Amino acid sequence: MAAFEAVVRLGYRYVETDVRATSDGVLLAFHDATLDRVTDRTGRIAELSYPEVAQARIAGTEPITLLADLLGTWPSLRVNVDVKEPSAIRPLVELLRRTAAVDRVCVASFSNARLGAVRAALGPRLCTSMSIEETARLRAASLLSWAGPHWAQRQPAAGCVQVPPRVRAVPVPMVDRRFIATAHSRGLQVHVWTVNDASEMSRLLDLGVDGIITDEAGLLREVLQARGAWPG
Repeated sequence: MAAFEAVVRLGYRYVETDVRATSDGVLLAFHDATLDRVTDRTGRIAELSYPEVAQARIAGTEPITLLADLLGTWPSLRVNVDVKEPSAIRPLVELLRRTAAVDRVCVASFSNARLGAVRAALGPRLCTSMSIEETARLRAASLLSWAGPHWAQRQPAAGCVQVPPRVRAVPVPMVDRRFIATAHSRGLQVHVWTVNDASEMSRLLDLGVDGIITDEAGLLREVLQARGAWPG
């Protein structure tokens, strides 16, 4: 919560977090599958009950944040939520319904199945990113000036595409003017992750991306302020 509070104090209105569920269905704002790397406890989160996980401390001091607490502490904050495991789907759907937060989140996942399950449960009001398959098809369309067969019928139920600047296995950058133009022509925003270098932030903003996901919130604010693009 200290990290989220820090970026809210900087003036951000959007944050990003991964989510995982404990064995008893409590949803955590947490990246790792285990407690081992960043807390003073060990074990797989999916195999531990929340009372067990609640004893863990990040860097020895901070408890792991509940997604419910993140949504409840800042009612106007928008949250990008990456669903890391199938066990998190049902708790996420229930939480968003219970807190009436469907309009405040954008759901992402590397898994087409997880993304599809959340879309099916929450319907067209929910903002999601594109799936991996949808993103690949969009990139192909941008490179070939071709949308593929039946693009209109297969238009994804997404509000954005979220991608890294480059993919090592691909010989061309993931994000370039053609990709952004193709996404924008389909009503999709382009969000790029995870960008922690000021020159790369500026390059992507010059290209016309709509959002940057970063670990360096202060640095991104400085870049936006220098460009006259910070809303505060």
